[in-house]
Amino acid sequence: MPVNTGAPMQTRPSRVHLPKFDSSPPTILEYLLARFPHVHESIWRERVSQGLITLSDGTTLEENSPYRHGVTVFYRKEVPSEPPLREEALIVYRDDEILVVDKPHGMPVTPSGEHVERSLFVHLQRVTGLPDLAPMHRLDRDTAGLLLFTIKPGVRAHYHRLFEEGRIEREYLALAHITDPLEGTHWRLENRMEPGEPWYRQRIVDGPVNAITEIELLSLRLGVGQFRLFPKTGRKHQLRVHMASIGCPIVGDPFYPTITKKQEGDPPLQLLARRLAFIDPWTGEALSFTSARST
Repeated sequence: MPVNTGAPMQTRPSRVHLPKFDSSPPTILEYLLARFPHVHESIWRERVSQGLITLSDGTTLEENSPYRHGVTVFYRKEVPSEPPLREEALIVYRDDEILVVDKPHGMPVTPSGEHVERSLFVHLQRVTGLPDLAPMHRLDRDTAGLLLFTIKPGVRAHYHRLFEEGRIEREYLALAHITDPLEGTHWRLENRMEPGEPWYRQRIVDGPVNAITEIELLSLRLGVGQFRLFPKTGRKHQLRVHMASIGCPIVGDPFYPTITKKQEGDPPLQLLARRLAFIDPWTGEALSFTSARST
């Protein structure tokens, strides 16, 4: 992997579509600061002051430009030096149609913040030479474990359908804080999740169910429990919200149940996408993969 020696690394222009929120941030700049927490605020303000960020309506972003959903923000990432990775991503399976990767903690799936060349997506494109890779689901930057990619655009719909129809088994492991006695060791949570406050967090609300998770307590020692989780749907932050809702927030979670600022030396989110199992819709073969990592 090439090492950046100091000169800013120019990448192709990036874009961010501004989504609709019930309670949106007051300015576009505030949204960008929260959307990319690993890019220092001074970098965004410098880009704005130099007129380097433009909007899809042809205007240039200013610090007080109000937030407007539906607008696209265009900018060019400049990363003077990317932080080193503590671990490498491991390719655990590859055939003509799909790729399964074991991702480490701290590696974003797509370019984000200070991680551009070292994002999983860019890294895989480089080491495999496959230009049309596409992730079929998402993992948070701090979540480690298995991620399924398709290799050819023509097969993506078949693998997307596995997730849409619940025909793929996903098992996660989590370490969570337990401060109060638990009433059981098994839970099945079925509720509705929507954006909360601030806008980047999720919350449980009344309404039709859109988030389902089965949770099992495996062991408990010194106030920390090991849990096995089986998400049946794929809502943003679903496992983190559901764990916090039963009084067992995941170790290393800065958002749930309350927002806390990460400190040097804090552990990453102790959540691992441990296993993927499904009937391959292209070949009909039963496939099962297990991460070599641990929480």
